[in-house]
Amino acid sequence: MKRSEAVADAAITLLAERGMRGLTHRAVDEAAGLPPGSTSNLARTRAALLELTLSRLTELEVKVLAGAYQEDSYERSRLPALMAQALHLQLLDRRRTLARYELALEATRRPELRVIYDEAGRRFRDPAVAMLAAMGSRDPVRHARQLVAFGEGLMFDAIAGAGAVPTLEELHDGLRDLLTGMLGETRP
Repeated sequence: MKRSEAVADAAITLLAERGMRGLTHRAVDEAAGLPPGSTSNLARTRAALLELTLSRLTELEVKVLAGAYQEDSYERSRLPALMAQALHLQLLDRRRTLARYELALEATRRPELRVIYDEAGRRFRDPAVAMLAAMGSRDPVRHARQLVAFGEGLMFDAIAGAGAVPTLEELHDGLRDLLTGMLGETRP
């Protein structure tokens, strides 16, 4: 593992465990098991550390969702299962999702981080637009936004809200119903 990945992974864990106030260069050094000053040498400022962390977090989340957005997953009957599996994996690693919530809130106060956060979001929305367009959506941009919001809402409710973590079957059924509403009934 590269040093930048170790630093970013430690920062993700700290954000999830301690929140934004617990993310310091010194705390990252300790959590990553690195000599003092290592994080500062890699990401000199707090802004640079946040950017590094958000980039790594995006990379990890893209890997989780990759299966749901591959062109061979555009088969309508398979899509709810693939997307449910991706959401389920996100829910199993609360650490990543909690860190992303911390970064999302920080991005509302830091315009330079907002730009990076919005670009990261496009890495999830753009493939959803392409997928829904290929599947016959009448409004793929709106439907992609709604599909992403559905997943985000489920994750927030399960992780930070008062809801229970949905089962894989519940995720599948919800996604199937949502996609049927957007795309119409599956044709035999």
